[in-house]
Amino acid sequence: MSQYPARKSTVPNAGLLMLSAITVGLVACSPKDSSVKIGHVAPLTGSIAHLGKDNEAGAKLAIADLNKAGIKIGGSPVTFTLLSEDDGADPKQGTAAAQKLVDAKVAGVIGHLNSGTTIPASKLYNDAGIAQISPSATNPKYTLQGYKTAFRVVANDAQLGGTLGRYAVQELKGKSIAVIDDRTAYGQGVADEFVKGVESAGGKIIDRQFTTDKATDFMSILTAIRGKKPDIVFYGGMDAVAGPMLRQMDQLKITAKFMGGDGICTGELPNLAGKALGNNKIFCAEAGGVVGAYEKKLADFRERFQKETGAEIKLYAPYVYDATMVMVEAMKKANSTDPKKYLPELAKIQYDGVTGPIAFDANGDIKGGTLTLFTFRNGKRESLSVIQ
Repeated sequence: MSQYPARKSTVPNAGLLMLSAITVGLVACSPKDSSVKIGHVAPLTGSIAHLGKDNEAGAKLAIADLNKAGIKIGGSPVTFTLLSEDDGADPKQGTAAAQKLVDAKVAGVIGHLNSGTTIPASKLYNDAGIAQISPSATNPKYTLQGYKTAFRVVANDAQLGGTLGRYAVQELKGKSIAVIDDRTAYGQGVADEFVKGVESAGGKIIDRQFTTDKATDFMSILTAIRGKKPDIVFYGGMDAVAGPMLRQMDQLKITAKFMGGDGICTGELPNLAGKALGNNKIFCAEAGGVVGAYEKKLADFRERFQKETGAEIKLYAPYVYDATMVMVEAMKKANSTDPKKYLPELAKIQYDGVTGPIAFDANGDIKGGTLTLFTFRNGKRESLSVIQ
């Protein structure tokens, strides 16, 4: 995933947030030190700080729950402490944050949020032998590097983008489709997979344009696209750019349906797009999704999350929560916080999370990854279907 003006966190200064440190990584326990530091990395400043703080809140809630559980590892009680680093959704800042955690001799990392920061940081963690679980990075390259330290708890772009591409042709009956991406690892990656999905379903891409994750003026590329009369416009990028883009499409009277991946599929998009949001105009997909008994489990978690933090879930907080719990579960099974000892347990974990069952394949990708298709009606996101 990739960027608004930095905004203050909506998470109140409640008890579960009163953690002395703010970074994500795990330090091995010793008889003299029963503190296990669990780290988290996400953009806490910048245009998508609202998503980074949502992730951070999920990690903080997990830490609070772990400490209430009175866990023992290596025969001794342990106290979990959250350390949280801000990577600003910037690859350079992301690797600096990763190096900071490596230097702190952490035993594991939850993060990063964006593919563009997750991928370069993963080399540093791998070289140091530190486990990394991303709750939201979806670019396939992350887990295709051969690192035994890299895991993710959501489906990747190959599934998400491809499914959206086929949906555009088969369900939305798109005949002339334009594509825009922000050139980030996430945006370009999900757009490339969308194009493959469209073409595999017999559809046609009539134009492909590019912007950046910090752009605010899209009139030039939208005017070029308008001349080709698309019935669908797909955007690979984040809600911070998608909202203003939708407003400018409305100004230009472009009536095409608007599609995107999980980066635009957020509760914040209605505020960013305003009246340009429309009804049944926007279609997007979020990596993840539950069916059956897990629907109530996730609904209960959402309710508890809002009660505990004072904020509604923006996007990936439940996956951060599960990623943290999965890492600690592997430590419990190995009876150690040493990554050399618990990494083998993490690779073969079978965990029943709030987001569904979690197990990893040989690459570190979640097995049986799901995605959920959404549209927006009356200013609210509504689920269409869950696909596995």
